[in-house]
Amino acid sequence: MAIPYASAGKLVTFGIVPTAPETGYGYILRGKEQPESGAFAVAQFVEKPDSDTARHYVENGEYYWNSGMFLFRASRYLAELKQFRPDIYDACQQAMNAIEPDLDFIRVNKEAFIQCPDDSIDYAVMEKTADAVVVPMNAGWSDVGSWSSLWDISEKDNLGNMHTGDVLTHNSRNNYVFAESGLVTTVGVSDLIVVQTKDAVLVAARDQVQDVKKIVEQIKAAGRSEHHIHREVYRPWGKYDSIDQGERYQVKRISINPGEQLSLQMHHHRAEHWVVVQGTARVICGDEELLLSENESFYIPLGKKHSLENPGKIPLEVIEIRSGAYLSEDDIVRFADKYGRK
Repeated sequence: MAIPYASAGKLVTFGIVPTAPETGYGYILRGKEQPESGAFAVAQFVEKPDSDTARHYVENGEYYWNSGMFLFRASRYLAELKQFRPDIYDACQQAMNAIEPDLDFIRVNKEAFIQCPDDSIDYAVMEKTADAVVVPMNAGWSDVGSWSSLWDISEKDNLGNMHTGDVLTHNSRNNYVFAESGLVTTVGVSDLIVVQTKDAVLVAARDQVQDVKKIVEQIKAAGRSEHHIHREVYRPWGKYDSIDQGERYQVKRISINPGEQLSLQMHHHRAEHWVVVQGTARVICGDEELLLSENESFYIPLGKKHSLENPGKIPLEVIEIRSGAYLSEDDIVRFADKYGRK
């Protein structure tokens, strides 16, 4: 239904026919019906309402949930973006002028992209264009954009609980409990969202979980790092998990996929000690090269060129102990890298 409008140059959004007075979504007020039935001009985008206003929207019948899904020609969107937000358009163009391949994806220029203003498609284009069209959609849709909506669509036990991971409960009802790396227990609680990850723990009332962004704002304002630095980090060769850290040491569990390799590198401020706990490691340190198997270790002195490779058929697991005055990831000088990183 939307394709003919998009092909003709319209910017189409899908408005979800509301099933309840949801306060967690923005709404779209439809306008004049288009020449071909089933689509309407967009009269207005409406912010997330309070409960009474949301009930009015549902009863009115001319309001839809704003799904945030769009269909349009790329050329039309870019033309509208260039007209209404040339600052965003220019920043993105600059970022794409200096791209770098990285394994099976492409890195845009970081410095240029950081300069791009932060704005949504709704604010930047859809609320300003004269060619916005809404197509109603009634398909049992959920954006699964919050933990509470994930509880809504999940299979629950006979007390209405949804559990993932190592969870034990007593006299608890209608909760969503997610345990990533440890035991989580609940006693005598109802209608909660409990999320335990390696980075942090969230406990929220199920009907207020949309306000988790308020906590993120506090984290940013306090200069904390939880919103952008995580224990588990993925790299082209595999991943690492920061297990422990002190004033002059850091412990990581490094997982290297079969056939992959860390860059040939050197550090100015730290030494490293590697202990193999699974698989086979090929270690290069200066002019020395050797193979290590499980329960064998190797010491990398400060300032020494070194590399670590998995020549085997199973994942290589290594415990890395860093020690020194400065332990951050940017203390690295790469001399060779199979993934094309600088």
